[in-house]
Amino acid sequence: MNRFRDFAQRTFESLSVRNYRLFFFGQAISLSGSWMQRIAQGLLVLELTGSGTALGIVTALQALPVLLFGAWGGVVADRMSKRSILYVTQAVAGLSSLIMGVLVVTGLIQLWMVYALAIVLGFVNVSIIRPVKPFVREMVGTDLLTNAVSLNSMEMNLARVIGPTIAGVLVVTIGLGTCFLVDGFSYIIVIVMLMRMRADELHPALKLARAKGQLVEGLRYVWSEPVLRNTLIMMAIIGMFTYEWSVSLPLLAEFTFDGGASAYAALSAAMGLGAVAGGLYTAGRRKTTPRMLVISASLFGASVLLASISPSLTIAVVALVIVGFFSINYTSLGNVTLQLNAAPEMQGRVMSLWTVAFLGSTPIGGPVIGFIGEHAGARWSLVVGGLAALIAAVIGVMAIHQQRRKEAISGPTRTLTGHQRIV
Repeated sequence: MNRFRDFAQRTFESLSVRNYRLFFFGQAISLSGSWMQRIAQGLLVLELTGSGTALGIVTALQALPVLLFGAWGGVVADRMSKRSILYVTQAVAGLSSLIMGVLVVTGLIQLWMVYALAIVLGFVNVSIIRPVKPFVREMVGTDLLTNAVSLNSMEMNLARVIGPTIAGVLVVTIGLGTCFLVDGFSYIIVIVMLMRMRADELHPALKLARAKGQLVEGLRYVWSEPVLRNTLIMMAIIGMFTYEWSVSLPLLAEFTFDGGASAYAALSAAMGLGAVAGGLYTAGRRKTTPRMLVISASLFGASVLLASISPSLTIAVVALVIVGFFSINYTSLGNVTLQLNAAPEMQGRVMSLWTVAFLGSTPIGGPVIGFIGEHAGARWSLVVGGLAALIAAVIGVMAIHQQRRKEAISGPTRTLTGHQRIV
């Protein structure tokens, strides 16, 4: 009993911080709405076109601004108040979903409108995701960072259980448009929670003074730091071909299992359920190393390959629970590895590159996975994703050996903040 109490206390430790607690509960509602929007968007595109390639294009357009401008977003995040940026971006994201909902409900929606709003949401993502991760550090400090990041990731995937479940019910009973409307109104909760935070309890990083060459400086910094560089390379490969769930899962549900909205919701919810378990497991651990990241990538890839050969929807749901567990474990470990190994004044730029690697690679991977799923079958889109994760793990193993050889010659390197690198 005492061990369970201690584990529970460690797992939810960062919720003792008032500002983070407000942020956490606001995000819980908003993220559930966002997952409803994703389910509805995928089904809407398939309803309008029946094309996996079109679905891949929508996903690509939503990620294109991240690829083109994501790194610049990191420079802006280092210069400005993260909380202020979030006020604006949450309002714009909510308005975009409301517009989409009205268009769907009134029957005026056309494919080009979905494309246009996808681009708008892509620009919103450039501005939202960049300050969120450094803002978590500002709320909880360094000691609770691993715990807070893991809980935040777990929360997103708990929303992945709740959001698709509600979306599945709403689509069948009321219609697709309701999902977009609910998502739009959910952002109001986030804004209210941001307003209730206490500024004097934040731990803001020093703002970066405006100067020329800051983006290039960030890129050079990341390339010169092996841990940062290799973590981002691994994420780019996995982000490009493995994390294309908004393309592969609708195709799997619609064309492989002939299940439609309910099957898609079940597959997404299953992955979210596994991710919740993975997030709680990761949140209860205090140690993070590149070796753990490589192991996680390997198990992630293997689980995706397992899901690709599932003979029935029921078995696919079970397999995706396992995929979700290792998915969140991998992203949490990668996220924390970057934050702990990046100098404070580089946080925004480093984490913006993480987002470029994670989401910005979708304009390449999304259409590819959509084309494969449409012409070779949805199972093959999962096979490609699983193999990509395994290739990334191999690259991680090679990087660890290179780092060890380097340290055997020159000794362990240290970050600009003075703590020893986690290698």
